[in-house]
Amino acid sequence: MRVMLVEDEKAIANDIAEGLGEAGYVVDVVHDGEEAWFRGETEDYDAIVIDLGLPKLDGLSVVRRLRAAKVTTPVLVLTARGAWMERVEGIDAGADDYLVKPFHMEEVIARLGAVLRRSGGHASPQLEAGGMIIDTRRMTATIGGRSIILSALEYRLLRYLAHHAGRIVPQTELSEHVYGGDREPDSNALEVLIARLRRKIGSDVIGTRRGHGYFMTPAGGVAPVAQSG
Repeated sequence: MRVMLVEDEKAIANDIAEGLGEAGYVVDVVHDGEEAWFRGETEDYDAIVIDLGLPKLDGLSVVRRLRAAKVTTPVLVLTARGAWMERVEGIDAGADDYLVKPFHMEEVIARLGAVLRRSGGHASPQLEAGGMIIDTRRMTATIGGRSIILSALEYRLLRYLAHHAGRIVPQTELSEHVYGGDREPDSNALEVLIARLRRKIGSDVIGTRRGHGYFMTPAGGVAPVAQSG
């Protein structure tokens, strides 16, 4: 899952980015509001974690502009402003949740996971797809009751496909959310990663639609059909 972290204090940004990375997220760090506004409108993120006291453009203005532009990416606000009126203002601006500093990293991860689940229509932190159960809190995966040992990249890929189960995910989109938009993996890196995963979990868990992308079938559902044209 790809997250934009917007925080002008670099030490805090580095600590949060490290914590989110350890929790399985791909993190793009931005230090001012103008760049956050631009990237939020032009790039595909699963969530945005944003401070309010930003240079060039404050965090609330960023959120308002993104919502005015019909950007529906979930937003978690991190701020030192603890007054209830300011929290209400943040929610009214379009934020999905609000966390007051100082905070524990575990709470950031829990709240971020919650806003992602709500945006994807998932009630539980356990995602079921393709015959697998992926526990997003413990970063584990099981199939048929058997635990699967996954690398960080393998977990990111499975979580993203399971989060979007029932939809064919284009290769370019999947690559961005596994490796990050600022990184340039080798041209066949994604195919190699999927081939390695299939050896671990079976060849039928991750489906392919040639020329369209990859998918996982939702629990109790049917495989998606590629749209022509």
